[in-house]
Amino acid sequence: MDGVLQARQLQVCRGPCAVLENVELTLPAGQVLGVLGANGAGKSSLLAALSGELEPTQGQVLLQGRPLRAWSARERALQLAVLPQSSTLNFAFSVEAVVAFGGLPHSEARQQTEQRVAAALQAADAVHLRGRNYLELSGGERQRVHLARVLAQLWPGQPGQVLLLDEPTAMLDPAHQHGILQAVRQLAGRGVAVLVVLHDLNLAARYCDHLLLLHQRHVHAQGSPAQVLEASLLEQVFGLPVLVQRHPLLDHPLVLIR
Repeated sequence: MDGVLQARQLQVCRGPCAVLENVELTLPAGQVLGVLGANGAGKSSLLAALSGELEPTQGQVLLQGRPLRAWSARERALQLAVLPQSSTLNFAFSVEAVVAFGGLPHSEARQQTEQRVAAALQAADAVHLRGRNYLELSGGERQRVHLARVLAQLWPGQPGQVLLLDEPTAMLDPAHQHGILQAVRQLAGRGVAVLVVLHDLNLAARYCDHLLLLHQRHVHAQGSPAQVLEASLLEQVFGLPVLVQRHPLLDHPLVLIR
């Protein structure tokens, strides 16, 4: 299957230690790939390698068939946006100013930037935060503002673009977790290829088209939610006995701790 973003024979080290080995993945346009695994499995390192933050020790990352390193910074920013696990900002910018940072790679008039910011705030369920001082926000509110920032970078979304998200639902209540992932699905519906690191297996089952399960630096399983969220595989990776049933309404896998 052709993909907008591809990893080929990827090995990643942090210092002298390999944190990922022999990773192969393909991220097609319009699809959401969820990355799962226990703490220390290499999920954030994978995202860092795919975004260009970490240089692979071996293998390569391809964006639209070109090596990631062959793209200029501006070219890459127009095609690939990243929400890291934690975003640090220590200046008293307004919420709109923070979101507008996402539009900087675009050469556009002020009115277009304002429209971009408004649309991204709406998608991230953060419209009510307009006019607020970023430093006065709660952790969950800041998370939604940063999501709006990366959505603004790609807005309105089109085939060929990639969105990488590292635990975007962290610090959010259940309603906002679902709201954020619904916004991600809408962006995928416009053709954007999305990779999202998640800890909640049931959120992954509901919102992801495909899953990749990491274990001890390697890809342990890859496929549809039904193929990956299988009791024996999950018990091997997470060390917990689980029961996997079908969701009574939506028919995707439902994972229960025994």
